[in-house]
Parts: sequence; C-alpha cells; structure tokens
Amino acid sequence: MGITYSNKEVNTDSISCGGSFAVTLSLTATPDIVSNPADIVLILDRSGSMAGSPLANMKNGARKFIDIIAEATGGTQTGQIGGGSRIAVVSFADTATQDTQLITSVADLKTAVTALTAGGDTNHADAFEKALQLFPAGSTNQKVMVMFTDGVTTAGGNPNTVATAAKAQGVVIYAIGLDGNGGIDEDALDDWASDPSSSYVIIAPNDTELEDLFEDLANNITKTGATNIVLRDTVAPCFRINSVMNPLIGTATMINSNTVEWRIPALGVSGSEGAELRFNVQHVGQCTGTVAVNESISYTDTEGNIVTFPSPEIDVNCGIDVIPESCPIPVEIPAEGCGDTIEFDAGDLVLESTGRILQLDVTIRDVCPNKRVALAVILNETDPEGNEYRRGMKTMTIPAHTETSCRDVTVRCIKFVLPEDLDVSGTDTGTCNARNFNARFFANYIDSDFECCPSAT
Repeated sequence: MGITYSNKEVNTDSISCGGSFAVTLSLTATPDIVSNPADIVLILDRSGSMAGSPLANMKNGARKFIDIIAEATGGTQTGQIGGGSRIAVVSFADTATQDTQLITSVADLKTAVTALTAGGDTNHADAFEKALQLFPAGSTNQKVMVMFTDGVTTAGGNPNTVATAAKAQGVVIYAIGLDGNGGIDEDALDDWASDPSSSYVIIAPNDTELEDLFEDLANNITKTGATNIVLRDTVAPCFRINSVMNPLIGTATMINSNTVEWRIPALGVSGSEGAELRFNVQHVGQCTGTVAVNESISYTDTEGNIVTFPSPEIDVNCGIDVIPESCPIPVEIPAEGCGDTIEFDAGDLVLESTGRILQLDVTIRDVCPNKRVALAVILNETDPEGNEYRRGMKTMTIPAHTETSCRDVTVRCIKFVLPEDLDVSGTDTGTCNARNFNARFFANYIDSDFECCPSAT
C-alpha cells in the first residue's frame, strides 16, 4: 500500500514573542495490496447534514476509491477487484445498513454508493458494529475500515466501545472527518482511529476536497510499504529547534538549530504501521503575526512514494511597540552637479565633551485595553565600590492600545546621553572605557475605573 498518510501539525495556534510550541510529524505505511490482499469496508455517513454537495462529493470520492483498488489489483478489464481483495459498503444515519457484503463487483459497489440519500441522525456505534460483522472469521486478509463522517454522535450507543473491540481484532481504522458541516468531534476521531491517531485521522476542511482525499488514500493503499525513509524538516529562520524526542520507530538527529532528520529503515512492510516524531520549537527572530512554520520539508524512500506535508501556521504575538522618543530631525544635504566633493553648512552643533548614547528597550507586561501608562526610568552609574551616581531620569506617557484583551507593550528607543567626563569606572581617562550602569523602571496606569461616590440626597 505504501505511505497511506502523512501529516505535520503544531500543538497551538498562537505563542507570545519568544514562546515555544511542539511539532508532530506523522507517517503511516501499509503493505502492497497485491501480495497482501485486504478486506476494506467503506463506512459512509448519510445523515441529514450531508445533504447537497457533501453527499455528492463523498459519492464521487468513494466511487473513485473503488476504481483505483480495482485497477491496482488487476481487475479493470473484468470489472472485478482482483488479487483476493474485497470491498464492502456500510452507510449510516439513525441506524446503519450493510449496503453490500465484502464483494469484488465494481458495478455493484458503485451502485450501492450512488443509491445513498441523506437524512436522519448520526449513529456511529451501529456503523462500526455493522462493519465489524462483515469480516469473516479465519480470513488472512488485512482488515481495514474507512470511517467517513461529518458530525458528532447524536444516536445509538458509545462508538468507542465498538471501535476498540475492532482494533483488538486486528482491524486498521482510518477516520476521515469533514469539518465545518455537522461539527465533527476531533477527539472522538482520535479515539476511534488506529494508533498513532495522528497517522490515521484525516480532516477535510471542506467537501470539495473529499474526492481528492479518497483518491489519495486509495492510491497509497495500493502501494507497498516504505523502506529506507529519509525525512528532513527545516523550520523557518525565525524559529529554532530546542529538543527532539526519540521516536519509537527510526532515529532522529538535529542537523543544525533549524533542521531535524528522521530516518526509518522500514515502515508498514509486514502490516499497517504508523510512526510519529515530535520536537520542540522556539521563536527567536523578528517575525510577528501569522508565520509559516515550514522553511522546507523533503521525503525520500526506496519505493519512490510521493509524500507531501501541510504547512502549518502559527500566530506570533510580540505585543505592541511604542517609540516615545523620536530621532533628531535630519538635515537635508542635496548632491548636485558633477563635482567630486560636496561642501554644505549643516548649522551649529555644540559638543560639550565626548560621550556615548545608551538606548533602552523595555516590555510592560499585560497592559489592559484603553488604559494609558505612566513610565519612569531612572539611570544610575556605579563605581567599583558600588556607589551610585544619577545619570538621568525619563518620564513618559504610553498611549492606550485598543486590543480586545490585555497585551504586552514594548517601549523602544529610550535614550540617555552619557558624557565621558562623568566616567566613574576608576580606569584611566579615555574613550570607550568599560562603565557600569543600572536602570530602575516604574510603571503605573494613569486611567482607572475609579469613580467618586454619588452625593447623598
């Protein structure tokens, strides 16, 4: 069957500036369906929420799935699924129906799919039960369920009980969810699917992708397992990889602070098998807002499987920047003519002594909306004995922000002038001596919810 599923996901939608998150890479591989025939049950949701384009696109996808399995097993000319493999169709709403048994007739299978109509509640437990009943005792074929649904359970018993019993009997369960239609329960899909769930759960964001999703799954099911896998993942430059967890299958190595390499000698050669790799990533760059996690990701194996991964995005919140002090107004110097030199009078500037400019940035945590902040900075210089000498104080008003919740506010470019003739470092007088400073910051809200008590009447 080859690589039947690949995924890359992050464990959160947003982080603060400098924050961390976890990345999970997932792969699933299954043996060649010709040399390892399979009994596959398509479990198809026909509840009321599937009416219209979702049902039509699901039917197209299921019919294409049947055609691809038939072609891969050599049955295209005869209209039969070959190689000992079989497919069954189970559909469900208030209750489930075995629309076919495990059969090889392509025409009969496609007719059963085409006849489906939408209406009723969603009974996942009965669907799993009816599907499990179709697998004959003593068969050596691989047992595969492909559960497709667009909603949460609204009828019947607990589907977890039946799904767990099926997996205990060696059934491999793929769970396909259609998002945004009936309101799927992704945690339930994770519980039903084979482990690791990240390798066996597929979420379609809209019904237009269903046909391609069924087609991709069928194409991968017909390939052999994968050997000599090399997967190399490089995160975007404004992130770095802090740590990599040891995978249960294969080995993972950090190539550098941005790249991890995952090598798997064999996956899914003797039976359906899933593998996952987790690593932790930290934001270290200047990027903010919605940022793509991927820089690049590559995959190779001996069998030539074509594997693609999604490109997850994460919202990096670096707070709000405030620059209370502007730079000096520049003096415009025109360059005219063809002369080699330009002479221009930039005006008068009095230099009291040599010195340096110290520029400070500070982040005020959790500033609530619509509240101005009074910020004071006191800068002192210390001599070798620890005595402090005042070098300046700045006070400023930080404008209120209008975000919906409390946010960090970063105040940048608070500048102090440090003349060299005030140097108390104790070293010989000169330019650029090592000097020691400390800064104290005070911040308070200017605006509050305080109101005077009403006058007594």
